[in-house]
Amino acid sequence: MVDTKDLHKQLFALLKGGQAHAGFDDVIKDFPTEKRGVKPAGLPYSAWQLLEHIRIAQHDILRYSKNIDGKYHSPKWPEGYWPKSPEPPSEKAWNDSIHQIRADAKEFEDLIKDPKSNLSEPFPWADEGQNLLREALLIADHNAYHLGEIVALRRVLGIWSS
Repeated sequence: MVDTKDLHKQLFALLKGGQAHAGFDDVIKDFPTEKRGVKPAGLPYSAWQLLEHIRIAQHDILRYSKNIDGKYHSPKWPEGYWPKSPEPPSEKAWNDSIHQIRADAKEFEDLIKDPKSNLSEPFPWADEGQNLLREALLIADHNAYHLGEIVALRRVLGIWSS
């Protein structure tokens, strides 16, 4: 049997990322404004589209996990999860996206910390047995995948030094 405190500690480390790959803050650090909307040849997305996709998906998973009123519905796939424009509408939009990713990550961590939360109990609204543990692992997996794409994009653009 795994100690719940230790499991929480490991989940928080996994959600924070950066253990086996670059973490969120390192990946977005000093990303040049003029490169945020560039889709390099052979790559389907810009950094803006990937950043926004991370934000939208993580927010969706958080809202689904909380589902306070039992009426939450996810955006339509795939169009609800990807911005249409490769370029951020403004510097503020880029910064707001980063802020929302961090705020939602903190809110999800608080949800895990909540003594009323049971990591393994399926949500009453779940159609496939989803539970808080599964959703935490989904966020970590999804974010790591797309952060890796941003690193690859930065390498192609010549703006990755690590």
